[in-house]
Amino acid sequence: MPSPDAALRITREAYDAAAPAYAELFRDALRDRPLDRAMLDVFAQEVRTGGADGRVADLGCGPGHVTAHLHDLGLAAFGVDASPAMIGLARRTYPALRFYVGSMAALDFPAGALAGILARWSLIHTPPPGLPAILAEFHRVLAPGAPLLLAFWSTDAPADPPQPFDHAVTTAYRWSPDHLAALLHAAGLPETARATREPQPADRRQFREVHLLARRT
Repeated sequence: MPSPDAALRITREAYDAAAPAYAELFRDALRDRPLDRAMLDVFAQEVRTGGADGRVADLGCGPGHVTAHLHDLGLAAFGVDASPAMIGLARRTYPALRFYVGSMAALDFPAGALAGILARWSLIHTPPPGLPAILAEFHRVLAPGAPLLLAFWSTDAPADPPQPFDHAVTTAYRWSPDHLAALLHAAGLPETARATREPQPADRRQFREVHLLARRT
């Protein structure tokens, strides 16, 4: 298993190489995913009622299509991604929005600066030993009461440890929702809701999808 720094470098280089094809593949990805849209709607409502007035970070934003969706929901959303190629595509496609190259493990924001964080399938490439430090960073930059929404693929059973699999871009990990919820709680980000989507026959990956909503204490 690579170190967190090595994993970040590998992930950045892999997404730089895949950026144009990835952007084309996922340009309209939300159109046929009603659960994803519903959870983003819930997240937007949580941001508005969370008591924090500020910007919302889409971490691991890729080509920016979900950042744009959050903006359309009325949030002051911006995107952060480790891949300069992805950020370049996002800036060209959505010139009215802000996008930054950066790492989830070292966010360039003051403590309590963010009104919400979305990390949608962006933690999956982090080796399991590196995840607690990233969750601690999320806690640092979120305002008290601000929400966090994660999306990831689940392991097959609640007691299963994180499991690597051959993602199309680079190695990724599936997580037990209960295991990840426990890490969130330990980081001061207790779970408030979760939604699960069972794999469908047409899905490329026959993994259960999970959306976990948490809130900074």
